[in-house]
Amino acid sequence: MAKSIRQRLFAALAGFTVLLCLCYTGLALVIAYVTEDMLVQRLLEREAAAVSQRMREHGELTPSGSDLITVYGAYLDLPQAVRQHVPPSAPRAEVFTTTGQHYHVLALDLVAAGQPQRAYLLADVAPVLVVSRLAQEVGGVVAGVALALVGLALLLAYWLARRLVLPLQRLAREARALAPGSAVHFSERDRPDEIGFLARRLESTFSELQTALQREHAFARDVSHELRTPLTLMHLALADAHPLTAQGQVQLRQGVDEMRATIEVLFALARAEQLPGELVELRGCIEQCLLRLLEDTPWDASLLALDLPERLDVLGNGQLMMLLINNCLANALFHGGPDCRIDIAYAQGQLSIVNTVQAGQPRRIHGFAHGQDLLLRLAQAMGWHIVFHPGAAQYRVVIVPVPGP
Repeated sequence: MAKSIRQRLFAALAGFTVLLCLCYTGLALVIAYVTEDMLVQRLLEREAAAVSQRMREHGELTPSGSDLITVYGAYLDLPQAVRQHVPPSAPRAEVFTTTGQHYHVLALDLVAAGQPQRAYLLADVAPVLVVSRLAQEVGGVVAGVALALVGLALLLAYWLARRLVLPLQRLAREARALAPGSAVHFSERDRPDEIGFLARRLESTFSELQTALQREHAFARDVSHELRTPLTLMHLALADAHPLTAQGQVQLRQGVDEMRATIEVLFALARAEQLPGELVELRGCIEQCLLRLLEDTPWDASLLALDLPERLDVLGNGQLMMLLINNCLANALFHGGPDCRIDIAYAQGQLSIVNTVQAGQPRRIHGFAHGQDLLLRLAQAMGWHIVFHPGAAQYRVVIVPVPGP
């Protein structure tokens, strides 16, 4: 089973703690033994200076004044255990024996009666060793205190590992619990550190992914829903093997135009995430749409009433805006017929497109309530609002754009 990040962090902190404790313990022992050896060596050097001074004054080798240090005038006078480990030429040495003695040897070069002489100072320091005796007497207490401190350090490492990893574990649980289509919110998003940055990035990534999935689902649904009717009309127009009648040609042309317009809207909605919002002049877009309408349809421009300000800046997307106005105008002609009157006005932040409907004219259905759902989604993609008001004498569409700064 894979270890969690908290277990790995605890193992790292615990290992570092134990390693640090062992290193400091070893360092303390080394310092204690080195200090002990330096002290013994310092005593030997002081005694060597005293022996040399007495040799110069009295001309003979006198015994040491310390009960720990013995003066030997020749190498053969040294104990056998010392001679086995120390050669005659060694200036100093330290000898451990199996019988409990611990010797420090210092060679001393003197001059007696004009002749060089080598003497040896031998110190049996076993009675004055402090470190080994201290380890025997209070070693258990020191070991207990060390184990207690290591245990405390391990508890602190566990607490730190749990505290440091808890935000990441909470973030992982929240990400694991996310359901398709649910709102994305991570509780760690407001942290000022890297975890907060990760939570915010994950939140935006999940939101964008869900939006893309919803857009893909809507695109597939719209393709199946909106293109079925024009394809059926085209199939009916082409079903007869005889040459197309005028009415069949009209139906075929109408189906092709409807499919082209629908496909443009669907692809625009599918790319809505990549289309940035911008400041657009709405009056210019409406005029371009009207010019295109006059070029494509036999409609009398004298039936148009336009009441717009000289400049109308709104926030949106130029491509989506053109599609929205084009479809609204096309639907107006479809519902009202070629002799309808179209009024376009802007007042109190609302753009209204009104077309008249001839009395007694049967209500025309363009597919399955064609265009309303797509127009609603076009408006929502830009943050606009659109409302449809069908009536017996007129058909009115109200668009509320986002005003420019």
